[in-house]
Amino acid sequence: MRIVIALGGNALLQKNQPPEAEIQRQNIAEAARAIAKIAEGNELVITHGNGPQVGLLALQAENYPAVRPYPLDILDAESEGMLGYQIEQALMNALPERHVVALLSQVLVDQNDLAFNQPDKPVGGFYPTAERQRLEEEHYWSIGEFENGLRRLVPSPEPEKILELPAIKLLVNKGMVVVCGGGGGIPVVRDASGSLRGVAAVIDKDLTSALLATALAADVLLLLTNVDGVYQDWGQANTLALEQASVSELRNLDFEPGTMRPKIEAACRFVERTGNVAYIGHLSQISAIIADQSGTKIVPD
Repeated sequence: MRIVIALGGNALLQKNQPPEAEIQRQNIAEAARAIAKIAEGNELVITHGNGPQVGLLALQAENYPAVRPYPLDILDAESEGMLGYQIEQALMNALPERHVVALLSQVLVDQNDLAFNQPDKPVGGFYPTAERQRLEEEHYWSIGEFENGLRRLVPSPEPEKILELPAIKLLVNKGMVVVCGGGGGIPVVRDASGSLRGVAAVIDKDLTSALLATALAADVLLLLTNVDGVYQDWGQANTLALEQASVSELRNLDFEPGTMRPKIEAACRFVERTGNVAYIGHLSQISAIIADQSGTKIVPD
């Protein structure tokens, strides 16, 4: 089978862990050992998140005032390269018989996407409330107010095309394990002349994973996180674990925007477009998920 595996942020940093390199290395090594359990006889493509890492790079850049902070698309690329290296190395150690390669991935978005008029994705660290005017005037940022202070808000446009897709296909067809699409990819647009340029945005990593899995004609999309599946009425007394659900059943349920909703939308898109299946579940249970013994299986209507 051809399997696209989307690693959630818990595979890189668990809740309340500092974004230190050694902690990341240990978590990624554990994720690689889990992935190795389903590698035999399968083609694997790995995507991953990068939220805390981009935030850390942004804070580090701001602490060197002699140079203007690098724009967000370059920070996206830096974090994708950093994490891609760690994941690639961990998979090489866990799968010594397989060739593994990590690619930077540019993802084309529409410069007229309505998301550019409605920045709502928080990135970077927290700032005191009194800093709002300075941040808006010096950086031209959109600012959101949160319990712990102010944060920068950036757009989250729809992914339209993965520009390195031909190279990814070639590598997968040659039997290589490919790490790509990190953090949803580096967001780029085409200008009037057809040239590419990066933009200050963050693409949802799960939507990019669904786009990639569809373009690769994957048999399965695995969306791995830190819970063992999708729950209806999560956090309430009558919560119900969903072992299997169709696209229409999931679309008729309500989920919090910042929790399971992006994964459900990504799974539904992949299943709708391909007629194949997607799973949402816990990374540590990856073998059981593939065997239909864990997680939530999303099937066509």
